[in-house]
Amino acid sequence: MTGLTRKQQEILDFIQNRQRADGMTPTYQEIAAQFGFRSPNAVTSHVRLLRRKGCLTSETGKARSLRVTSPLQKLRDRVVDIPLLGAIPAGFPEATAPEAEGCVSVDIGSVGFTPTRNTFAVRVRGESMIGRHILDGDLVVLERGPDPRHGQIVAALVDGERTLKTYVVKNGKAYLKAENPKYPDLIPAQELVIQGVFKALIRKARD
Repeated sequence: MTGLTRKQQEILDFIQNRQRADGMTPTYQEIAAQFGFRSPNAVTSHVRLLRRKGCLTSETGKARSLRVTSPLQKLRDRVVDIPLLGAIPAGFPEATAPEAEGCVSVDIGSVGFTPTRNTFAVRVRGESMIGRHILDGDLVVLERGPDPRHGQIVAALVDGERTLKTYVVKNGKAYLKAENPKYPDLIPAQELVIQGVFKALIRKARD
């Protein structure tokens, strides 16, 4: 690992090797004996620095609780699976029901927020949102529950038909705005139900 002194790396290797061989990590006294430290206090100092560098974790007051932390594992822990609920029309709305396709795995740091059980993704079909840089075939990540604000992108049911559009409020009335002049804005005749508010965009490479 980078950023470690030679002694820190040796201590880390010793802890990891003992953990693999014995199924448990060494005590501070055992580490001190291995490296010829006069007291466990020297071990405490090294462990504190290794914890700061993200290489070790431990539980205060608990013997043999040291655990080597892999930087790669830390990155993997940030990956979550978001349900992918089929396609959504970004064009003329359609009376289609979402169909689960599986999941899309995302890195929390990349999407910029922590997904919840109300988070879902849909595949965009159509070109009515190109003005907001959302293209046909993109995946959009949405959050079910929060009330949308003026100008936010939403997945919605307008008079029972699904679509992806910009949520607009004008003179106290809410409607859905297309971001492509080829498509009309959608003013609900009876009902506008917001199914999710836009959180992130995922774009795959195109051939």
